[in-house]
Amino acid sequence: MSDVRHVLVLPDRDAAEEAAEALGDRFGIAEEPQLVRDALAGEDDAEDAQWLVVVEDPRGTLAAAELDAFAAEWDGWREEQ
Repeated sequence: MSDVRHVLVLPDRDAAEEAAEALGDRFGIAEEPQLVRDALAGEDDAEDAQWLVVVEDPRGTLAAAELDAFAAEWDGWREEQ
């Protein structure tokens, strides 16, 4: 088994919080995902930030395609790790 980390990039904090809550229901994730603010390069305005939802997947059971579709529901995407 290898440790896998998935990073979902979402447009704002509200979307990130909603997605983090929905992850447990949809995928049965036991550990709460980590939310991280990611300021865009060169942007001074705090509103101009993406939010990352970091999902630990120690057993490697989450399918990349399913997470891609999940993130797209909030106008986001999954970053390759």
